[in-house]
Amino acid sequence: MRAKTVLPAVAMTAVSMVLTLAVVVMWLGTAVPWPVALVVGLGIDGGWLATLAYERRLAAQGDHNRAVTAVGWSFGILAAGVLIAHALTAEHSAGAWLAVAWLPIAAKALWLVHAMWERTALTPLALDAIRGIQQEARDEAAVARARLRAEAATEETRLTAVTEAGARVARVQAKTAQTLSGAWSTLETARAGEETGRALTSVTARVTPGVTPRWELPVWGPSEPLTARSLESAPALTDEALDVIVDEIRHSETPALSYREMAARFRAAGHSASEVRLRAAWKRVA
Repeated sequence: MRAKTVLPAVAMTAVSMVLTLAVVVMWLGTAVPWPVALVVGLGIDGGWLATLAYERRLAAQGDHNRAVTAVGWSFGILAAGVLIAHALTAEHSAGAWLAVAWLPIAAKALWLVHAMWERTALTPLALDAIRGIQQEARDEAAVARARLRAEAATEETRLTAVTEAGARVARVQAKTAQTLSGAWSTLETARAGEETGRALTSVTARVTPGVTPRWELPVWGPSEPLTARSLESAPALTDEALDVIVDEIRHSETPALSYREMAARFRAAGHSASEVRLRAAWKRVA
């Protein structure tokens, strides 16, 4: 993995140094002796190579020096400036020399990319751990999506079943109401008919002599429950009347009945009185 970033940077740097040296020798060789031009070219390439080596050493130690980086970029810009100047002053193939003038800057950029890769590089163990965490997260997300889809499908099925059941209940209620309505209509017709009404009233008992009771329809529909006030309670017995009844029950047999037997027969006869009043009456007559 390291070779994927360092090899392009090394190749680009080598090409840039060769081009810089060749341009300096050809360009300055016409004005100064070629050994002098060679020394100038080697100086530019040597300075660039020295700063690059020092930068790589600091990077291996986990350190960084802005001054060294600035010097390295200065040598790269100088080499690019030499190539651009040669391309602008060349009489032949100026376009071709200008096309390769960006190579020193590109070489520095590749070394920058390689440094960033080294600062963010991880060991195979860490990469395996990260892949495991990502796979676990994907698995959990897939399970959660499947659970949500299943719950949604179950809820949809439940709602469909409830809706269908409600519709069946509504149909049954409507059919029952229709049947009851028909039966009620039949009863009303029978009640309203002259001959039918006479036949039905003939089998009912007479309440008052000479008066035929009217046959009424059964109640169909909501009815109101009777309240306690609607039931008329029997009037309470006076003490004198209570004493008379208790005495009669007590002496209804020989020997006289006990209080428990008398109270049982008193209740069985349909009389009503509180236990306190009944016992007081027993004491009075006994």
